[in-house]
Amino acid sequence: MKSSLSKLTASLLLGSLFAVAIFSCQKAPYEIGFDLLPPSDTLNVKTTDTCTVEAFSVRQDSVRTDKTSTLVMGSMMDPFFGKTTTGFYTQVRLSSEAVDFGTNPVLDSLVLMLVYAGSYGTTGVQQNVKVYEISEDFAYDSLRFSNQQLATYPTLLADQDFKPNLKDSVLVYKEKVVPHLRINLSKQTNYLGRKILEAPTDALATNSAFIKFMKGLYVTAGPEKDGALLDFSISSGISKLVVYFHNGDDPLNDSLHYNMLLNENCARFVHVDHNGYRDASPELKEQILSHDSAKGINKLFIQGLGGVKVKLKFPYIKGLGKGKAIAINDAVLQLKNLQTDTTLAPPLSLTIIRQDSAGRIGYLVDDNEGSSYFGGTYDKANHSYFFRLTQHMQNILQNAYKNHYDLYMLVNTPVSSFVKPNRIMIYGTNPLVPGDDSNPLHLKMTYTILN
Repeated sequence: MKSSLSKLTASLLLGSLFAVAIFSCQKAPYEIGFDLLPPSDTLNVKTTDTCTVEAFSVRQDSVRTDKTSTLVMGSMMDPFFGKTTTGFYTQVRLSSEAVDFGTNPVLDSLVLMLVYAGSYGTTGVQQNVKVYEISEDFAYDSLRFSNQQLATYPTLLADQDFKPNLKDSVLVYKEKVVPHLRINLSKQTNYLGRKILEAPTDALATNSAFIKFMKGLYVTAGPEKDGALLDFSISSGISKLVVYFHNGDDPLNDSLHYNMLLNENCARFVHVDHNGYRDASPELKEQILSHDSAKGINKLFIQGLGGVKVKLKFPYIKGLGKGKAIAINDAVLQLKNLQTDTTLAPPLSLTIIRQDSAGRIGYLVDDNEGSSYFGGTYDKANHSYFFRLTQHMQNILQNAYKNHYDLYMLVNTPVSSFVKPNRIMIYGTNPLVPGDDSNPLHLKMTYTILN
């Protein structure tokens, strides 16, 4: 009897020590406390990396893109993910209220300035940009997603070819301005410029009145065979719409202009079109269009901008202890980049979320411990990511979730405004790579048998 109590006490002590250990990031969780116990008491600690993991790529419906710090516009052809075309809707605000353009303003030009903030793809090729005027009201506080669109007037304000130049400053009236794209909105038609200059006084009195009068601009890319997705900053104060004009009653005064702002106070969102993945590789199509989940054993695909995510399943995790009570000390999902020589950089970070059949999203309890514990950050040296799922797996064993949740690994969640286009291909759960069996997506677990 005394021997049984001793064993029970030792097991409880061991389980308590391991429960504390999983919250430590300074030392491997399953190592802490080993120096306090006799070697014989560690025999119940098991490690395995052969837990069955099912993973396959699926399409992500959309991602939230309103109130972003950068606006994305461009078109690119990815050899694996196919064509992606992006554009953005944005309001334009007055730089001052009660604007007075004079008694006889005459339009010289209307120019949209967009400051480059980055790119993804090939910038050394010609691209095309088209601009339309928005005809539909949209509010600053409205949630907007990448698959949504707004109505526009049919008049094409600009249809301009350009080659992105993110390095060289632009000379504007003898002054150097940071690298930016200039789109002439008066070359196709002078309609919008005249609309602004001839606006009634009450429409120029306040920003709220002006936004009702001119609801905003839709700036989108023409589809290209190659190209890049371009980021434009709205925080520099240089991204703006400038109307250049002169006073028709005073021919000598020909240098007037007025700035309208694109900034954080403008309602805005990014629209993304992945072209139905019609141009994607056969391997990707088999997973996301034909829904062949078995194809995930070889390659897995993840793409930002509401593109592609990976669904994860652990079908036999509840049988881990073979009927015995266990405490999970550490559970780490490991995955590796399959394509390390690409010019298309992988995502700097990934995340894993829970989602039920009704579409409700939840975060993993391990995520609350911070990224150094939970993981998800790209390891450039090893071309890999990891996720620590220790507490989530323990919750599954204890039936702690009332609803059934599937796990999804993705670049960004559908509810946070994070418009990064980066994509990656990773090794599947049993990759068919000759001579290399060390890189599959796998779950490594350390656990303690309690009885």
